[in-house]
Formats: sequence, C-alpha cells, structure tokens
Amino acid sequence: MKKLLCLCVLLSTACNRGPRSSYLVYVSNEGSGDMTVIDPGEARVVETIALGKRPRGIHSSNGMIFVALSGSPAAPPGVDESTLPPPDKSADGVGVVDPAQRTVVRRLFGGSDPEQFAFSADGKLMYVANEDAAGVSVVAVASGKVLADVKTGAEPEGVALSPDGKFVYVTSEDEGTVAILDAGKRALVKKVKVGRRPRSVTFLPDGSRAFVANENGASLTVIDCARQEALHDIPLGVGLKPMGQAMSRDGSRLYVTTGRGRKVLTIDTAAEKIVASVDAGDRPWGVALSPDEKLLFTANGPSNDVSVIDLAGNRVLRKVKVGERPWGVIALPR
Repeated sequence: MKKLLCLCVLLSTACNRGPRSSYLVYVSNEGSGDMTVIDPGEARVVETIALGKRPRGIHSSNGMIFVALSGSPAAPPGVDESTLPPPDKSADGVGVVDPAQRTVVRRLFGGSDPEQFAFSADGKLMYVANEDAAGVSVVAVASGKVLADVKTGAEPEGVALSPDGKFVYVTSEDEGTVAILDAGKRALVKKVKVGRRPRSVTFLPDGSRAFVANENGASLTVIDCARQEALHDIPLGVGLKPMGQAMSRDGSRLYVTTGRGRKVLTIDTAAEKIVASVDAGDRPWGVALSPDEKLLFTANGPSNDVSVIDLAGNRVLRKVKVGERPWGVIALPR
C-alpha cells in the first residue's frame, strides 16, 4: 500500500508539471543571500545558489549573471538608521555567476553598498549605483578596476543605459531626480526633476523617451531623451507604488510592478495609459519578461515567491516558492 501511495504521489507531481522550458528564471533573494533558479515550464526550483549578503540587482552580460551584494543592513522606510548595526563593507560587491556551473566564479568591487547597475553595450563596463555613497562607480568588468566615481544624488537606485549607449540615467530616491551621465566622458551632464522616490528607468527601444517609476508619486515620469527634459507624469492611481519595469521588444507595452499596491500594470506606451492590470501578489518588485514575451515573472518579497503571469489571459498561472525576500528576477535561454 505504501509503495502504491508513493507511486500515486509521484505520478500526480509529474502530471502537474509542464514540459521542460527552453529558458530558466533566476531570482535574487535579499533575505536568504542566495539565488533561486526556476524552470517555469515544470514550475519547479531546479537550483539554489549561495551568493552573499543582500543580493538585489540582477542582470546578465556576455553569458554570465551579475548580482549586486551589500553588507549594509536593510533599512526599510521608517527605520531609524542610527539604530542599525554597522555595515560590513567586506561584503560589498557584484557577484558573477556562471549559469553553466551554477556557482559564483568571481566577485567585483563595485563601490559602497551597490544596489542596481547597468552594462555598456559591449559589456566591458558596468555602471553601479552605490546607495550610501550618493554616486555611480564605473567598473571595468575584465579587471574589476573602478575607473571613475560620479556623484549623482542621494540614495541612487535605478540605472539604465540609453539604447545608443551614450548616456547613463540614474535615479535619486532622496532628491527625486534622474542624473544623466555622459557615458564616454564619465561625467554628470544634467539632473532632471521627476516624481517622489524614483525607483527605476526604462527606455523605449528607439531611445526617444524614458519612463521613470516614482514609488511615492504613484506615477511614471516621461522624459524626452533628445532634449533631456521631463515632459509630464502618467498618474497610475492612489495606493499604487511603481517599482520595477519591463519593456516589450517592440516598445508598445511597458509592464510596471506596484509594490504594496500588489498589481502589475500594462501601459500602452503610445497612448501613455493603463490598458490592463493584474493582482500579482504581495509587494511585487522585480519583474522580467520571458524570451517569447508570453509570460511575466514578478518577485514578491513578503510572500517569498515568484508569480508566473500569462500575458494573453492577464492572469496569474501559478506562484513558485523561492528564497527569503526575493528582489530581482531575470529570464535567460538555457
């Protein structure tokens, strides 16, 4: 009887799984200090990779996965930072993970308290936002050498490279600005005033406009990239706190997570209006599109899971348990 029961359980588990996916989803878990690897087709965790302290921003370049690590203690809104323990600066850096080996193969020093970053078009340079240093470090990936430090504004977070590779946009949570850096000169060009507590920046594929997610402003600021000026805000609604963004390849749709607002919004970028929304779960933050753009994945911090969203049906298909306080998510072909 016991053997029969075990067989039934195994058959049930197998039937609930779909076919092996052609890509994998990688999730940085800030609380547990690791990365979860998910096969979305089979809806299961295939690996957990130890990373270091407070992994947050996660991106890929030249076949490797890079994750920002920080030894500074977490300081949620409302917390008196003077009561927190001192930072462990030896833990700061950007971990480099080989997805084939599924292990950290090296660690780059990216400045103090790194959170988000972006790569140059050729992947040779990395622009790292250092939250407690109010600036961006320009890092040579091959050598790990910091080539420059550029002041951008207090509590920098979102970092994005313009499609033409000429400018780096960096949000300042504290100042409510976007600093525009000349990538070639590694110097500040201009600061653009946006909404309250800007979190992320995403460009249209043609580079004509950029969208800035303002968490405390419940809005997106639209920037004219040619003039480097803010055009206007797109209001998203009371109680929504825009955080992460993912742009479709053709630039027609922008997907925005709303943190404590629970929803993922679909923005028609031409009309600049919300055309769909779905309740993704508890405080969705990091967001990524599948390579075929049929699915969307959100990292839901408080519930320690990732939502798998069917975009055609605009519904959550399933949730996959990951590590503690998932922060960022990317999807990559196997």
